[in-house]
Amino acid sequence: MIDGQTALFGFIAHPARHSRSPRMHNLSFDYWGLNARYLAFDVAPDGLADTLAGIRSMGIAGVNLSMPFKQAVVPLLDGLTVRAQRIQAANTIKNEAGKLIGDSTDGAGVFQDLLHQGLNLVDKHVMVLGAGGAGKAIIAAALDYGVASVTVFKRNNVRYAGVQHWLEQLSTTTSVPLRLCAYEDQVRMQQVARTSDLIINATNIGMTTAGTPLPISIIQQLVPQQTVYDMIYQPLETTFFALSASAGVRHI
Repeated sequence: MIDGQTALFGFIAHPARHSRSPRMHNLSFDYWGLNARYLAFDVAPDGLADTLAGIRSMGIAGVNLSMPFKQAVVPLLDGLTVRAQRIQAANTIKNEAGKLIGDSTDGAGVFQDLLHQGLNLVDKHVMVLGAGGAGKAIIAAALDYGVASVTVFKRNNVRYAGVQHWLEQLSTTTSVPLRLCAYEDQVRMQQVARTSDLIINATNIGMTTAGTPLPISIIQQLVPQQTVYDMIYQPLETTFFALSASAGVRHI
């Protein structure tokens, strides 16, 4: 029952209507008997600052964020947790008496899921597609799970140099090799895909845009000993997911 004491939480993204977060969270609230509701809000990119002001003024308890806000939100917040500071991105905001504190749970969530699925991550070579908020969270979290190396593919655009600089800084905190490659370098992409134990899609390809994050010809060369992890959950089966399954690759 919704009343004057109901705590409001939400999901902020653009687009947002695809999200299953409201159903998942509201079912959890009901199961645990919590007086709370969770809604999805489709916020235009230029409306983020106004949205945060609304969260403060209306006392919304907290929100999750997705594309394209995970990095854009950082300078607008009052503080960050250590793991959010590490990647300068946030997917969760907690309203602490009007102060908005950003956190990042994407990376740890992915690797905890992989462990739950029985995947041994120690000494594994990881390939990450995308270096936005979710991609950075995965890259940083991978260092806490004993992987052998992380190779990142990102489009060679105006943000490429910034990601390279961030990886160089992150490298000073670990002995794990971190490499950045241009998404357009298909030859290098094929080489890395062949030798990677785990391939993670952290792009929005397959959700908001058609296609696959890896060329179909490369997907078809993957082998059953490899694992593909697609962070996109709507649709449930992306083309990348389906093609990986057809190739006999373990897909999560």
